[in-house]
Amino acid sequence: MSTFAARMAFPAMMLAAVAANAGAFELTSTDMANGQPLTSRQEYQGFGCSGDNLSPQLSWSGAPAGTKAFAVFAYDPDAPTGSGWWHWQVVNIPAGVSSLATGAGDPARQLMPAGAVQRNNDYGQPGFGGACPPQGQGVHRYQFTVYALASTLELPENASAALTGYMVKANALGSATLEALYQRP
Repeated sequence: MSTFAARMAFPAMMLAAVAANAGAFELTSTDMANGQPLTSRQEYQGFGCSGDNLSPQLSWSGAPAGTKAFAVFAYDPDAPTGSGWWHWQVVNIPAGVSSLATGAGDPARQLMPAGAVQRNNDYGQPGFGGACPPQGQGVHRYQFTVYALASTLELPENASAALTGYMVKANALGSATLEALYQRP
């Protein structure tokens, strides 16, 4: 093989390796399914909604090499705010953890692994805040994403959701997403 051909083949091999590694990182849940509706268990309690406000069980596998921590986000890009709605942001989940139990997003339940930090959601409280789209808005998408991080994050105590998202994405080695749906009856 000529030097030129070898140089041209190397980027293609790297892209194939990255694609193979990216496909290996997977997020699953026993409480929800990709493209399917959430239940009232994941509906918020307040703002006119009367659900159980339970964060769903999440499990992940195939994290990229070098993962030092994880972050989990739940985000509604369809919220009529101009910037979506952050339902959950958890950072610094230890690298040895590969799942969160149903209800782990409720700080009072103390189900989060040691070291994990739940940021304020857009309801203004730490932890998970369930789905509660405005009536008449139709179906909203709820994107649950786990990020594999190259390092734990040092964030100010009052970091905004935008700053938290920026720092997570700047340190992400990979991510996996499940997108569920919800519409108020």
